[in-house]
Amino acid sequence: MPTPEQTYDEAIALQQDGKLEEAVGRLHELLEQDPTYALAHAALSVFYGKLQKHDEAIEHGKKVCELEPADPFSFVALSLLCQKAGRLGEAETALTQARQAQMSAYEGGKSD
Repeated sequence: MPTPEQTYDEAIALQQDGKLEEAVGRLHELLEQDPTYALAHAALSVFYGKLQKHDEAIEHGKKVCELEPADPFSFVALSLLCQKAGRLGEAETALTQARQAQMSAYEGGKSD
């Protein structure tokens, strides 16, 4: 059985070859092995966005934020997904969460 990293790399290679649906399938196989693999959820959010499947894209974007709550970029990416889906209230909330994560990281890095 391939490792999650190998399966992820295979999915990215499929996407780069223009086989987006197959890439999505491989990422779902990966998540069956490891549902907490944040990179797979991040890739699925992007791939579903390209496929105009906004609800699925947002679902995986939210999962990334849940798994990586200290990463402001995850919330910015979710905000963009929500904007594309016309879900502006959710986009604003995600952007606020990005700012909070950024401030927490800044405050945690300050020396007293």
